[in-house]
Amino acid sequence: MSDAVPAQVVTEVQQFLARHMHLLDDGDADGWARTFTEDGVFAPPSLARPVRGRAELAAGVRKSAAALAEAGEVHRHVLTMVDVDPQDDETLRVRSYAQIVATPRGGEPRLHLMCVCEDVLVRENGELLVRERRVTRDDRPA
Repeated sequence: MSDAVPAQVVTEVQQFLARHMHLLDDGDADGWARTFTEDGVFAPPSLARPVRGRAELAAGVRKSAAALAEAGEVHRHVLTMVDVDPQDDETLRVRSYAQIVATPRGGEPRLHLMCVCEDVLVRENGELLVRERRVTRDDRPA
């Protein structure tokens, strides 16, 4: 018995996550929010409660993008070690490491955060979407 995930599924998830993070890093709030289900959940440890729904997700990105622009800093999210685990209910559980590299305008890049993302991806109209993302940070062990 093999636990191998079909290469096509792994590639599709990696491409989805790449586009997803490019949208975030580019400050495309609405585009990034549309990569979640309508009622999608984003639960980072830096917030008191999870963000729910596309409107809240987009608002959070706008706020973060404005703060970064004012600070003169660019953040890039680098996802690595992507592990895809298909579930019986046809969802995909995806675990990845997220490195957030911060670069101040005119300065040197630095590793800002190291996190673990635990995602539940679903298909809607043939497209992958995030139904739920839970993030833990290495500097804040659970």
